Amino acid sequence: MSFFESVKSPKLKSSKKQTTNTPTGLWKKCTNCGEILQNSKLEEQFNVCPYCDHHFRLSGPDRIALLFDENTFMPFGENIKTLDPLKFNDKKTYTERLEAAYTKSGLNDGTFAGVGEINGQKVAMAIMDFSFMGGSMGVVTGEKVAMVFDKAFEHNIPAIVISGSGGARMQEGILSLMQMAKTSSSRQRLKNASIPYISVLTDPTTGGVAASFAMQGDLNVAEPKALIGFAGPRVIEQSIRQVLPEGFQRSEFLLEHGFIDRIVHRHQLKDEISFFLNMFRPKSRDQVEKEISLT
Repeated sequence: MSFFESVKSPKLKSSKKQTTNTPTGLWKKCTNCGEILQNSKLEEQFNVCPYCDHHFRLSGPDRIALLFDENTFMPFGENIKTLDPLKFNDKKTYTERLEAAYTKSGLNDGTFAGVGEINGQKVAMAIMDFSFMGGSMGVVTGEKVAMVFDKAFEHNIPAIVISGSGGARMQEGILSLMQMAKTSSSRQRLKNASIPYISVLTDPTTGGVAASFAMQGDLNVAEPKALIGFAGPRVIEQSIRQVLPEGFQRSEFLLEHGFIDRIVHRHQLKDEISFFLNMFRPKSRDQVEKEISLT
C-alpha cells in the first residue's frame, strides 16, 4: 500500500454537502459597509442600505413606484423591440444575446417611457433599467427618450430622464451612436419652447448617454456616489498618463467641480423633483410667442 493510499480518509469519500431548507436570495451583503441585509427589508427602502445609505441599483418598475403618484403612470412605446440590422456576431449572435436578455429581465428593452403625475404634476419620463444589457443605448432606447421629449413638447409638460447606462450598444454600431444626435435634437426643441427638462443621473451613467441627453438637463441631479463620466477611469489614466484623484467621476467629486447641480438621496428624490417642477413650471405657448415677438 502506498503512502497516499494509507492517508485517504473514508470520511471524505462518504461526506456529502449538507442540505438546508433556507431559501436562497433572502439576504444581500452591502458592498459598502459589509452589513448583511434582508432582501425584503432592503426592497422596502428602495434598495438603500439602512446602515450606511449605500444606493444599490434600482429596477425600472421600482423607480416608477418610487417617483409617480399611485396608478398615474401610463406607458407608451412598450411594443417597440430591438432588431439585429447589422447581423452582429462576436462570441454569440446579437439575436442570441437579446433573447438571453429578454429571458433574464422579462423586458422588451432597457428603457421605460410614459406619462404620469408626481405630486399631482403631470410629466413625461424615460427610465433606464441597467439590468437589461447594462442599460446600453440602442435604437429603441434612443427612440423612447426622443418620444418622451416629443410628448413633453406636444403637451407642454416637463420632461424627466432617469439615466443608468454603460453607454451606446456596440452591437448596433453607428445606429446606436446616431441616437446621441437624435435625442439631443429633440431635447433642443424643448429648450427652444422653454419647457423644463430634469436629468437624474444614477450609478452608472457613462459613455454615449453621458455624452448626450444625460448631461443636457436644465437641472442635472445625481444619486450619492453614482459613477458618472464618458470613458472609464482606466482608459483616462492610460490616455493622460496620470493617476486620477480619489473619487474621480463620483457624484460628490463632480458636484464639487461644478459638473452636476445637486446630489439627492433616493428617499427625497420625489419631493426634490416636485419642488423643481414648481420652480420651472412651463410657460404657456402664448407666453413664449409673446416673449419672442418682443425680442
